[in-house]
Amino acid sequence: MIRTKILGLGSYAPDRIVEDATGDLALAATQRALADASVEAGQLDCIIFGTMSPDLHAPGTGVVLQRKLGIAENTHCACFDLRRQCSAFIYGLQMADAFVRTGMYHRVLLVGAELGAGAIVLGPMESDDPRSGVIYTSAHADGNGAMDLCLKIFDLTRRPYLDHDARDLDPHQVMYPSMEGKRVFLNAVRGMVMSTQAALANTGLGWDDIHWFVPHQANLRINEKVVEVANIPRDKVLSAIQRHGNTTAATVPLTIDHWRQQGRVKRGDRILSSVFGSGFTWGAAIFTF
Repeated sequence: MIRTKILGLGSYAPDRIVEDATGDLALAATQRALADASVEAGQLDCIIFGTMSPDLHAPGTGVVLQRKLGIAENTHCACFDLRRQCSAFIYGLQMADAFVRTGMYHRVLLVGAELGAGAIVLGPMESDDPRSGVIYTSAHADGNGAMDLCLKIFDLTRRPYLDHDARDLDPHQVMYPSMEGKRVFLNAVRGMVMSTQAALANTGLGWDDIHWFVPHQANLRINEKVVEVANIPRDKVLSAIQRHGNTTAATVPLTIDHWRQQGRVKRGDRILSSVFGSGFTWGAAIFTF
């Protein structure tokens, strides 16, 4: 049967103040993922792009990345933009898995970018092994939390849309994310714990079958609480937030690639990832790298 395989992984996290556009960060990560997969940019027939800071409000950054890759003339390459912020990697992985399994697309680029970028290239493989490739994905949403973690700069109900007065700081709060910290913390822990436990229950896998747990890197205290409540072996938990901070949709692939470069993550390792983001949205996935 057709299953989805991760062909290549790449990341880019500049060790300086970020001056590049989101599309430029994504390009650097994508080029590394393509090289890792031995895939040419022209072979891509789908791009899935997740970010909360697009180069432009419109069009989405997926087509911008397509142009930067030099494949804008490849009109068969569909471009999807996900505004699922910190949950975009799992949402995108679920989309890519469905696309590949159904035969709709054969070379899918999934990329998340913020202050850093991570990218994976996915494609089909023939296998009857249920523990190979992308094993499991789940994605969830609860719109009751939509305003508890949000960025209001693109609120089209505002009149005037943007009124800049450097002497008045209050109006400029809409330019930055805001959140109800306690509600976000409680819902993040609950969502990530539940999705992690469901991933194991629905696949019949246990922690002896999982090499690494890679949670979204938004808040170290949240992740520590998830590990505690879900009884996750601490020696299987990978973290990179201390080095890279919260790069929203990029955190999962960026963290995996960071530890691969350190020699810990290896080809064939089975990874469980759990995420939580604004919306509220959350999800989990199990996949073999």
